[in-house]
This record gives sequence, structure tokens and C-alpha cells, in this order.
Amino acid sequence: MSPIIRANHQPVTTLTLTLDISSAKMASILKLSQSVAKLSKNNNLTKVLARASSAAAEAKQVSVNVPPTKVTTLNNGIRVATEDWGSQTATVGIWIDAGSRYENAQNNGVAHFMEHMAFKGTGKRTQGQLEIEIEDLGAQLNAYTSREQTVYYSKCLSKDVPKAIEILADIVQNAKLGEAEIERERGVILREMQEVESNLQEVVFDHLHAVAYQGTPLANTILGPTANIRSISDRDLRHYLDNHYKASRVVIAGAGGVCHEDLVKLAEANLGKLNNTYVGEVPKLSPCRFTGSEIRVRDDSLPLAHVAIAVEGAGWSDPDTLTLMVASTLLGAWDRSQASAKQNATNLARVSAEEDLCHSYQSFNTCYKDTGLWGIYFVTDPLKAEDMVFNIQEEFVRLCTSVTEGEVERAKALLTANTLLQLDTSTAVCEDIGRQLLCYGRRLPPHELTHRINSITARNVRDVCYKYLYDRCPAVAAVGPVEGVPDYNRIRAAMYWLRV
Repeated sequence: MSPIIRANHQPVTTLTLTLDISSAKMASILKLSQSVAKLSKNNNLTKVLARASSAAAEAKQVSVNVPPTKVTTLNNGIRVATEDWGSQTATVGIWIDAGSRYENAQNNGVAHFMEHMAFKGTGKRTQGQLEIEIEDLGAQLNAYTSREQTVYYSKCLSKDVPKAIEILADIVQNAKLGEAEIERERGVILREMQEVESNLQEVVFDHLHAVAYQGTPLANTILGPTANIRSISDRDLRHYLDNHYKASRVVIAGAGGVCHEDLVKLAEANLGKLNNTYVGEVPKLSPCRFTGSEIRVRDDSLPLAHVAIAVEGAGWSDPDTLTLMVASTLLGAWDRSQASAKQNATNLARVSAEEDLCHSYQSFNTCYKDTGLWGIYFVTDPLKAEDMVFNIQEEFVRLCTSVTEGEVERAKALLTANTLLQLDTSTAVCEDIGRQLLCYGRRLPPHELTHRINSITARNVRDVCYKYLYDRCPAVAAVGPVEGVPDYNRIRAAMYWLRV
């Protein structure tokens, strides 16, 4: 006989474990187990009982310590999700399933332009009034645009959540889009584009998307081309707003000191009239094919080469995603500022430090709804580029064929720690809730995510890496003095070993 453990799968995302055992029953069980242990030459049953009791107690404690993520869907389709841990501050925001992936060559950049215009005044408050209201609250108001999402959020005191939601709802639904404001913001965005062009890592990743997903919407940059920014009008912005800011594509998220029932009422009052009626064609998420290819932008005036090598990864909801994250952690990251580089746990970091192969490198696993980019970005001297690429690809194939259990255990611990450490503020948790509801349709609680990571084995890593890396065509983007980067055919050929 063993304890009965009931798994309560609630409709949100929490997993609650309860022990259905009375004190008398537990005493009887323990007495029986002690008797059996005396009759048995080994203590297997005792060990199993002890392990089961310990695991149940640990799971119950974890469940108690994690606040539940509550989700409510309004009549118009808006989802309201919160995680309340009773703090004096809160982060609330509006996550919209719209970004540069929903644009085309003619209007690329309009989503980011619309994000800028939201803060330039509405029908009921000017830009100045908006800024004063936020300042009087002592709150922060911010926004960002990605390839698949547009986000508006505010960090404020818990008591000011109603005002923050009212302001966010106003700027999303009632942006004024005046001609003078559009012209002024046009100049701001053009200056922002110049700043991005000076950030070579951003430039490389834009080139990487353009070459990996050529001919598809994911090849679009978030800011858009200069010609589009100069020509976008209030008509373009209004059309985009009317066709993408729809109730069924909106998530209102809150974390910190946020009462779920109160946020639901606030959402209903301020965004209840947002509809799902489209004035034009209903936007669809077009599938984006991956193309193994390369792009090189040679600029010998730069001192270092900036290079990214990637294969097609998995989308957010793919079961291989977490395994690829573990594999990315196995590659790790390194730069010359690290004092203990030679003692780094990852092979590539040790080799990079010992042989001075690069100034820095970082692995990445960029996920989208149905695809992703998995690879490595590095900065190196032109004469060291070939050796760096060789060692990277050697590590790629080693992940597919001979990675060890000890390495994977270390990578899982590091990935788990990094994941949980990133969720230590209300803003980070709020972002996690909003993104996951748009990508997964639900929130993965931290203990579920941790359990999934811990269940990955070295065999899983080898199998998944073999599926995505071994003998696959990579995408390569390089900027700077790139004559030392090997020819694409050599890079492609080194994606497998003839003998392993």
C-alpha cells in the first residue's frame, strides 16, 4: 500500500498536489512498511515509500509557494491574466498579437511607427497631459514592438492600477494620429534607425533573418526600410490599427499587487467595446520557410568581424524547444572580460580562451510561433575567423553525437537558475504571462517549466541536435572584415562528420 496522490489539473496553469491520507491511515502505512522491511533482506519498499512521501511533500511545498496565474476571457475575446503576490507595486500591460511579421514590403515598419504614435496624444488627452498624468502617479509607461507582438505596459503602485489601465486603454484605442505628430515622430524613428545601424549585433541579426527567411514576412526588419518610414501616413496607421488591434488578439496581463477580479472589471470597463470586426482582409500568420544561405557585408574599415551562424530551430509550442535551450546553454557564452574564462565549464569557452579565438561569443535560441533560429554569434579578429568557425562546428557535431550526461546536468541547472532569476520582478513576470498566453495559449508555471527541463537527458539532447543540426544547411550573416570567414560550401560540408 502506498499514499494516494491526486493531481488536480486546474483550468489555468497551476498543478496542485494533495495527500489524501488521514493521520490514522498514515500510522498504519508506516507500521506495515516497518514490518515488511524486517521480513525483507533489502529495504526497497521502505525506500520507495520514503521517496514518494518526500516527493509529494516537496511538490506540495512548491505549489504553495507559487502564486497561481488566473485567466479570464471577456465576452469580446480579450484574455485577462494575473499573478498576484500582494506587493505594493504592480506591472500591468496590453499584449497584442501584431508585429512586423504581419506586414508586407509596402507597409513594413508600420507596427513600430504605431507604437511610437500611441504616446503622442489621444482624443481626450494631449501628449503633455499624458506625460503629466504619468509623472504625477510616479509611474513608468513604456512599449516595444517585436516581430510577432506589440506591447504597451506600465509599472506603478498597486493603488494606481485602475488609472494605469485607463491610460493604456486610451492610447491603444484612441491614438490621435495628427499630421504634425506623425512628421515629428518620423524624424525620431529615422534617428533611431541610425542608432541601430551603429549596433553591429543588431545589424547582423537583421541580416540573418533576411537571409534565413528570405521572401517571407520574418525577413522584415522591425523598424522597416527608410523609404517606408518617409512615406507612412495617417491612413496607413489607421488601417493597420483597425485591422490588427482586435479583441481576440489582445491579452491584458498583470503581476505584483494586482487583484484578478478588479483587473477583469477594469478591462471590461475600458476595453469591453474593442471588437473583432475587420475592415479589410483578416490577417493570417503566413508560414515562413527557412533557407540555408549566407550574406556577407565586407567593410574593412571595421576592426573586427561580426558573424552569426544558425540553423532552423523550433517554435514556442514545439516539444523540442526546451531541449534546444539546454543545447544552447551547453554552448554557453564568453567574452574577454571574464576573469575565469579558462576554467569555464563549456568546451567552446575554454578553447576560445586558451587559443584566443574571439573577443566574445554567445549562443542564441530565438523562437517564433512556428519556427526559430538556433545558433551562435561571435566577434573575432579577421585572421582568427576560420579557426573559430571550425571549433564552433566541431562543437555542433559533438552535441549531436557525444555530449555527456554530466554536461547536460550542469546545463540544466544553469538554464533553470537563469530562467527563475529572470522572473524576480513584476515587469518580468508580466511580460512572461503576456507572451506565453499569445504563444502557448496558457501560462507555464515556473515549477512545470523546471520539471520539464529536469526531465531532459543527454540522449534527448543528442537526438534533438541530430534532428536540427546534423547535416543541415545553415544560414550565415557576417559584417566587417570577413575575408577570413570560410566559404559557405566549406561551412555546409562541416555540418557533419563522415566518421563519428
